[in-house]
Amino acid sequence: MNLLKNILSVVGGLVLVALFFAYIKFDLGKRADQAADLDPKAMALYMAMADNVLNTGDAAKAMIRRVKVKDGVDVEDVVESLNAIAEERNLLVVGSSLMSGGSKGGKYIRINSYCNPTIAKQFINHSMAYSAFMPCRVSIVEDDNGDIWLYTMDLGLMIAGGHTLPPKLLEQARFIEDTMYMMMEKAAAGDF
Repeated sequence: MNLLKNILSVVGGLVLVALFFAYIKFDLGKRADQAADLDPKAMALYMAMADNVLNTGDAAKAMIRRVKVKDGVDVEDVVESLNAIAEERNLLVVGSSLMSGGSKGGKYIRINSYCNPTIAKQFINHSMAYSAFMPCRVSIVEDDNGDIWLYTMDLGLMIAGGHTLPPKLLEQARFIEDTMYMMMEKAAAGDF
């Protein structure tokens, strides 16, 4: 019993020493203050992303949202639905590239791009780095089983991963997020 207590004491001491050195090396106090200045949802989003990366080993999977297209829904109907809903919600169809499938042969891969120039300009005025996220894209991808999937970026980190966005920009970001996710859900169900 004493041996177990001694081992646990040594382990506990080592953990405390490691925490002390980590605190000094990484200035955890400063980092905690910086984290407190972020949007209240930021840390939960980063933790979920880290958990996803640790579980899958795939950083890309941790940053996307995907929806399976219902069996029997034609891929061209999916494209038409995405575009129709985008236009209804004032997003321009700014690109569509068939990468594979159809007349090109192989598994079906298409990347559609959407944008609202007014909202895009406001985000770029806020931070030019947002330009790297534009335009919004939905990929239509056939898997090895012949199932069709819709992929887009998870917009959560873009919206709430840093300092809280100004109210008007946050409202517009939520509009884009809602629109992109709605487009995917409806198109996957064959809904126009």
